[in-house]
Amino acid sequence: MTERDPSTQRSGAAGRGQTEPGLDLVTGSSAAGGGGYGSPGGYPSTRPGYSNEPVAVRGPESLGGLLLILAGIAAAVSLALRWVTGNGDTGWRLVRRGFDEIAGGFGGLLDTGFWQPLAVVLGGGVLFLLGILLWLPARTHRFLGFLALLVSGLAIAGVVVPLVAEGWQTSAFGIGFWFACAVGVLGLLGSLKALLTGRRYR
Repeated sequence: MTERDPSTQRSGAAGRGQTEPGLDLVTGSSAAGGGGYGSPGGYPSTRPGYSNEPVAVRGPESLGGLLLILAGIAAAVSLALRWVTGNGDTGWRLVRRGFDEIAGGFGGLLDTGFWQPLAVVLGGGVLFLLGILLWLPARTHRFLGFLALLVSGLAIAGVVVPLVAEGWQTSAFGIGFWFACAVGVLGLLGSLKALLTGRRYR
């Protein structure tokens, strides 16, 4: 075997320490991953940013909507039942007479008191529709709750006024009148539930 020239070995080692033109030798921290993705001086990170802030979600107002729907059903049931024990007028007959009084002007409607069954029955129909809307997903249902509160107040006035006129004598009223009372009570509870329920977060 022939011995290699030491000068040739040194020149070969020096040649391996050099790189081709235009290329840098990767050493030190760069070789260890210091210039990788997401590191300072490297490529920007592609990981999406996440926030810990709560996000408002859309959802139905189930309980409030159910109470308003029940209020509308109570108004419909009252149409078939007697409101007054003396003459036996059903809710339907009282509502028809109320519409007849509207033809003569709202002044006559207020004087005769037939605005009361109209306020209860028509208010119950509006509460029924608002109850269905409360079941639709939304971030908040407070506006619908406010509308239902106004309608419920009118329906409650439609039963309180005759009660006061009769001196709170419950025997003067039939079962249909108590269904009419349920319209205002259920509407009030449902509207308050929608008003007091804020946005839902996750």
